[in-house]
Amino acid sequence: MARTAPGPAAPSREARRQALYQNVGQHPGTLHVPPESLKPRLFLMSYDESVHEEAEYTDRYDELLHYLSGQPGLKHWVDVRGYGDLPLMERLMTDFGLHPLQMEDVLGDYQRAKVEVFDDNRLFLVSRMTEFTADLTVHDDQLSIFTGPNYVLSFQDDYDDCLEVLRTRIRANFSQLRRKSSGYLAYALTDVVLDHYYPTMAAIGDYIEELELSIFNERRERRLLNRILRIKKDVVRFRRLVYPERDKMSEILRLPDEVVPEELKVFYRDAYDHAIQALDLAESYRDNISSLADLFLSDQSNRMNEVMKVLTIISSIFIPLSFVVGLYGMNFQHDDGHGHLMPLNMPELYSPMGYPVLLVVLTLIVLGQLYYFWRKGWLSSD
Repeated sequence: MARTAPGPAAPSREARRQALYQNVGQHPGTLHVPPESLKPRLFLMSYDESVHEEAEYTDRYDELLHYLSGQPGLKHWVDVRGYGDLPLMERLMTDFGLHPLQMEDVLGDYQRAKVEVFDDNRLFLVSRMTEFTADLTVHDDQLSIFTGPNYVLSFQDDYDDCLEVLRTRIRANFSQLRRKSSGYLAYALTDVVLDHYYPTMAAIGDYIEELELSIFNERRERRLLNRILRIKKDVVRFRRLVYPERDKMSEILRLPDEVVPEELKVFYRDAYDHAIQALDLAESYRDNISSLADLFLSDQSNRMNEVMKVLTIISSIFIPLSFVVGLYGMNFQHDDGHGHLMPLNMPELYSPMGYPVLLVVLTLIVLGQLYYFWRKGWLSSD
């Protein structure tokens, strides 16, 4: 699921902020199209056990409605990608009998995963599609699904998604999709979104392993801690996405059979298990990243201690040397100025072998200290 880049006329942050302020205090159910929304593209897949037809109906919405009304025996998937046409969104809301509050949730484009039951036991499902992008961040898009007697209507704000595998299954007719009801298609859409959590988590897991190796690499990146904290934030965010998916599946399983037949609940139970597994993975990765951050800080502390140990050893070696040199560097006189010798005023200063002897003494001091440090294990790199 690649994120489509906005065009050159994408609004600035200030424009988006002003657009949000304009919505404050307005009547619930008032529709607003986000300023950066893409132009809607309409796709239709119609099928049964023996028939499969698909076409793009962008800018041909009336033809799409005419085809739907003329093929009541087929099951239809109306796939709307992009929100950037408010009159079209309003027509979709009216023609498919959607509540304004539900359509407001669709266009708001950041709803937590949920399920709602509305007219004639139809379902409104919200899921969040995820992807670990090339920028090493978790990106998510909203997928809104409405069920009908013989159709499923889906909305998303991007042209690319993770649902191509489902389209391939419908085309190939290798699965039971073509033989099941349109309600099964709604389940299949939700299940594909849940299944796509695993590649996302696998990519996050590989990245965490890379960060762990970088900690012990002598040539590690300077901004490694920032990378660790950023992926920790993304994992926590991913966990917040999965929790509502689990709750949504649990709520679907509690719906009466006239809303979700028992034969479909079997599949939703499997999807519920997938949500639990994804949540467990997210919990595990969150703990791993917390440990990774602690490991990084501990490694940094250990390296700092190694540096301080070296500096301390060097300082310890030069302290006695500095003392001896400083002691003999004092300017004491050999006589009192009247020719009388003063033997207690450092007679070594006037010894003909004083300088070599001093060098030998200093060398012995250094060797003695190094031997002492070695016996204590302070010179070891282990």
